Amino acid sequence: MILRAGFDRFLIVPLAASLLASCAVGPDYKVHGAPELGVPEQWSVTAPPQAEDLTRWWRNFDDPILTQLVEQAAAANLDLEQALARLRQARESLVVSRAALFPSASGSAGVSRTEALRGGGTVITLPDGTVTQTGGGGSSSFSLGLDASYQLDLFGGNRRAVEASKAQFEASGFDYATTLLTVESEVARNYVLARAYQAQLANSRASLAIQDDNLQIAGWRVMAGLVSSLDQEQARASRAQTAAGIPQIEQQYNAAVSRISVLTGQAPGAVKPLLQTVQPIPKGPGQVGAGIPANVLRQRPDVRSAERQLAATTAQIGVAKAQLLPQLNISGSLDTNASSFSNLFDTITGGLFGGISQAIFNAGRLNAQVRSSRAAADGAFAAYRSSVLTALEDIENAVVALRSAEERERQFAIALDASTNSALLARAQYRSGLTDFTTLNTQESALISARNGLVQAHSDRATALIALYDALGGGWDPTSDYTVLATEPRGTN
Repeated sequence: MILRAGFDRFLIVPLAASLLASCAVGPDYKVHGAPELGVPEQWSVTAPPQAEDLTRWWRNFDDPILTQLVEQAAAANLDLEQALARLRQARESLVVSRAALFPSASGSAGVSRTEALRGGGTVITLPDGTVTQTGGGGSSSFSLGLDASYQLDLFGGNRRAVEASKAQFEASGFDYATTLLTVESEVARNYVLARAYQAQLANSRASLAIQDDNLQIAGWRVMAGLVSSLDQEQARASRAQTAAGIPQIEQQYNAAVSRISVLTGQAPGAVKPLLQTVQPIPKGPGQVGAGIPANVLRQRPDVRSAERQLAATTAQIGVAKAQLLPQLNISGSLDTNASSFSNLFDTITGGLFGGISQAIFNAGRLNAQVRSSRAAADGAFAAYRSSVLTALEDIENAVVALRSAEERERQFAIALDASTNSALLARAQYRSGLTDFTTLNTQESALISARNGLVQAHSDRATALIALYDALGGGWDPTSDYTVLATEPRGTN
């Protein structure tokens, strides 16, 4: 009872002093407005939320396989596993920082046993190391000790450290979300590429079949003496060039499929059976409710991570400045010892000690740390501004790329229709001897180009749409607290 009462008094003193010491040195972090970030007022963070929910944007493509692959990657990707490990590390760093706000205590216990010496005497070793000798026989001694210490956070250095750790922990949650968005968009882009390569392979094989037919016709005409062997050689060269392009497309297709497999946490080639049935390039919606660009400041996790990093570096200025000011430390101890366990608490001794320390000379080290912290905060603010401007740039580029791809789709559709008609006419005229093989070959090449151009435009449109969703911060829930993943099993997000 005496031990508990003494220890309670020891705790009350520093805790009460800590409550009285409410000041914290260093600048208080404040949210920066649009003018400070160098963007127009209409890009302010106070803008209303977007009308369209982009949390699961890949479902807008209405492609079950794409949905399956993206959601599988979100559950099994190894980059996400690494981001989650960093998030857990940041959480434990926060726990370590908070521990400095509380006293630390340690206990000790000991027992010693002595036996009679040959001459009848007994040597006794006391807890303080003293050796004494008594009469014959044996005896035991018991001891208990409790030591505690506490540094009063008079100027808020420890509280600023907790503030910094908390901001870094929150930034790690946003970093996890940023990695999640990157994985989702990369799976979708490679899926679009895989479907585009399938379409290009189909175009090349169809063109190869036509060129086989042209080569046969040219051979017949040479045998009939209607044309020189030049036509046959031109047909043979065109066919070989088309055939040579097929292995390259197959290699590119294999690379895209292998990348999807790795992104979903599997060995390369694992998703090949899933993609072996040829499907068209996913088209996606005709319009995207992009909302106003102001929402980027709230929707993009990389921007929010940069803002939290700025908050952390701002708090570190206070941590550094607190080192320049006096430090008040309180420590105490309680000890007891007895020759029998039942008498252990009969006599208890204790002490309470307080001390103040102040840095007098350190060759400018502490002041340099303050200046270094301020420089780090300036750099973090520049990084925050850069992340905002980069996010707006991403949206601008994605919107322009989407419009460009849509226009190219329209023009290549016209080109394909015209090239198809021209190729059919040229082939019929060549069969009838009304035109030469050079004309036929030119029209066939134009048809191949138009087919592949339209496929590329479809692919570019889908890719630009994915980039726009990514630039808008789609693929995660901004209202969710991703830091809970540090304490929950994987897959609960």
